Amino acid sequence: MNKTVNINIGGLFFHIDEDAYQKLSRYFDAIKRSLNNASGKDEIMKDIEMRVAELFTDRQKSDKHVINNKDVDEVVAIMGQPEDYRIDDDSSETENFASHNFSGRKKLYRDRNRATIGGVCTGLGHYFGVDAVWIKIIFILLIWAGGTGILAYIILWIATPEAITTSEKLEMTGEPVTISNIEKKVREEFETVSNKIKNVDYDKMGNQIRSTTVNAGNKAGSVLGTIFGAFAKVIGAIIVMLSSIMLLGICIASVILLFSSSLPNQYVFNHIHTAIDFVTPLWIQGLLFFFVFGIPMFFLLILGLKLLVKNMRSIGAIVKYCLLAVWIIAIGILITILINETSRNAFDGKISNKQTIALTATDTLKIKFKFNDYYSKNINDREDFFLTHDEKNQEVVYSNNVHFEIIRTDEKVPYIQIEKLAQGKSNADAKNKAEKISYNYSIVGNEIILDNYFLNHEISKSLFQRVEIYLYLPKGTLLKPDASVRDYDESDDSYFNLHYSSDNYTYKVDDSKIKCLNCPANEDEYNDVDTNSYNEDIDQSDADLIEENGKIIKRSTSVTNNQGQTTIKKEIIINSAEAPAKETKVTNSKTR
Repeated sequence: MNKTVNINIGGLFFHIDEDAYQKLSRYFDAIKRSLNNASGKDEIMKDIEMRVAELFTDRQKSDKHVINNKDVDEVVAIMGQPEDYRIDDDSSETENFASHNFSGRKKLYRDRNRATIGGVCTGLGHYFGVDAVWIKIIFILLIWAGGTGILAYIILWIATPEAITTSEKLEMTGEPVTISNIEKKVREEFETVSNKIKNVDYDKMGNQIRSTTVNAGNKAGSVLGTIFGAFAKVIGAIIVMLSSIMLLGICIASVILLFSSSLPNQYVFNHIHTAIDFVTPLWIQGLLFFFVFGIPMFFLLILGLKLLVKNMRSIGAIVKYCLLAVWIIAIGILITILINETSRNAFDGKISNKQTIALTATDTLKIKFKFNDYYSKNINDREDFFLTHDEKNQEVVYSNNVHFEIIRTDEKVPYIQIEKLAQGKSNADAKNKAEKISYNYSIVGNEIILDNYFLNHEISKSLFQRVEIYLYLPKGTLLKPDASVRDYDESDDSYFNLHYSSDNYTYKVDDSKIKCLNCPANEDEYNDVDTNSYNEDIDQSDADLIEENGKIIKRSTSVTNNQGQTTIKKEIIINSAEAPAKETKVTNSKTR
């Protein structure tokens, strides 16, 4: 049974048997004797003890492991015998012993002695055996590639330990951690410090001490400046790219406006849209657009280039102030034009035309829009404003800015009201513009036929010229809008909801809203489907519902009796506000 001893080596606690402890003590005493005349003896012993503690830790199988003679012999074999390493004795025998016991494995540490920021790149250079400059270049490229270099550097800075002890510095460079190398490393550091002390310029040193705080602040500022400098270059590249594209677009648009006078008037009116009316010539608008928006984009481009290129020459104070003056003048002219444009549309003018509709109690009012095939080939073609020529080859503005709305009235008869609206610099001017709007419609029997366009011989692309159609219907009126009404109807859906699923639906004006009499029940979104106007078992298809003499009736199949008489029965679904619903009528009896 062996006696065990608890010892502390290099700040680590170990269990060791008494024989191994005595052998280890003799080994340390021999090392101390061999270092009697060495400078930095205590530092060397501290590093040797820490290295020995690391080797013992690697051999511990559990917390209760006891170090024995075999463990001590293995550590001594790695570290070497003290008599093999004497000061100033760098024989080949020493080198052969060291290389025999060294595995050649490196460990990753941060090298603070040669660090620029945190020593990460220098440590990686030692580990991979390359110059730290190449590692730094890789990190800079990663920063430019998306900023991942900064994140990777911070993670490595946190995760990688710093090489503090002599053993760690030797492991970082891949040198064997032996007594000889530890002694040599400490001696080199002491010699370096000694040479610095011998050659020190005390006056210079005093100045350096006085500026220590300033230098520390400057170094921190340099680090932050490097980081923010990288961000500034990225932002500068983005600014240059965007401002160049925008400046190019501004130049192209300005050139088109400048040379618009050489283009056909019809092409300019129909394809060039600006915020200012054609009262201001387009070439003036082009110049204003170039100066007002182009000059700021130019200065923004210069700013981006300065962020990218160091020591870039300035464009000169005279050029700057001249461009600034031109920009201010252009802004002033533009504001003046916009104020004038606003004043030209400050007043509303309206021309109204009202006409009653002769409709009997049994009539169903039909509504449709029609197009003029001279200007358009389809009812669905719509143009806000389009310059063309009429039948007399005169220039005319064609527009589909027409709106339709159904409103309930307490009058006994329905009527239609056409309102032509425009804006001008005064009430008289606005009304005069409205009078020049040409709009046509017609009422044929129980059908209203509305133009889907209006014309104006005054060449002005004003967004405030429009035609509004109001159809006033009393309670009980039946109506049947055509599919063409869909694109122009702006009625309140809570009052009149036009169903798009078919154009054969018939509607009836009620107290609070217009209800559909033959719409499917699943389209009752606004509670406007009148399910009481017909039986639920009646087929609601358009083929079964027809109109005859202003009445909505359901056709039934013919019945032939044994005398050869054919009876056609028709069930009236809707008659009028006064007539009862669902009366059965027998008509058209004849003999085959």
